[in-house]
Amino acid sequence: MARFCPLFSSSSGNSTLIATSAGSVLVDAGVSFKQLCRAIEAAGSSVEELSAIAVTHEHSDHVKGLKTLLKNHPMPLIGSPQTLKILRENGLVPDGIERIPMEGAKQIAGLQWFRFPTSHDCDGSSGYVISLPEGERVAVCTDLGTMTETVRQALSGCKLVLLESNHDIGMLQKGPYPPQLKMRILSEQGHLSNASCAEEIKRLYQNGTTHFILGHLSEHNNLPMLAFSATRAALLECGASLEKHDYFLTVAKPFGNEAVCL
Repeated sequence: MARFCPLFSSSSGNSTLIATSAGSVLVDAGVSFKQLCRAIEAAGSSVEELSAIAVTHEHSDHVKGLKTLLKNHPMPLIGSPQTLKILRENGLVPDGIERIPMEGAKQIAGLQWFRFPTSHDCDGSSGYVISLPEGERVAVCTDLGTMTETVRQALSGCKLVLLESNHDIGMLQKGPYPPQLKMRILSEQGHLSNASCAEEIKRLYQNGTTHFILGHLSEHNNLPMLAFSATRAALLECGASLEKHDYFLTVAKPFGNEAVCL
């Protein structure tokens, strides 16, 4: 049995644990090393069991604890060539760490990984699909302003997808952010809104995905209830019922999430 747990998920810090019979891996390390260790233990694993870490991009809410993690527990580092280069240039990768540039699919740490490009405001931003030993696929896909056909194809058929539902457009437009930041978030290199996420999840459900985690919610421009309601309504449009257990849907909290068992 595999376990999928968004240890941290918000604009302040992101990290996801995937624990399988082949070993445990992380996607992102956007909080302190101490916080990571505590959260991994709370999820039923340990930092010593980690066999690899993938990074989606170099923004601080995804790499804050990376250097200390790799210094204390060296392991292969996965990322796009552009992301690995800037992490190295910024001094976030200690000497001796194996860096694995990803273009497409590769077998790493006993798991099949597939990296796909996402539309964000940095070079080499990535999402990941991981094939589990049982044959199912799971995905982490956050920090993207638009869903390209490349992203849709990558996610299609996954059993579980953690997808960004970053903001409610009305809350963002009326909120305290300066106009330039609002424009960035709403752009095709920004973040997915609740409405955009909900429409994509409807497509995913129609292509076989049954487990959904809404992630990377903005603390200032969203509410879990709004994200959940938007996706639930979209799934209802295609005849999917939460009450009949047609699908699993949850909203990732900033921290303290329970693992989803697959």
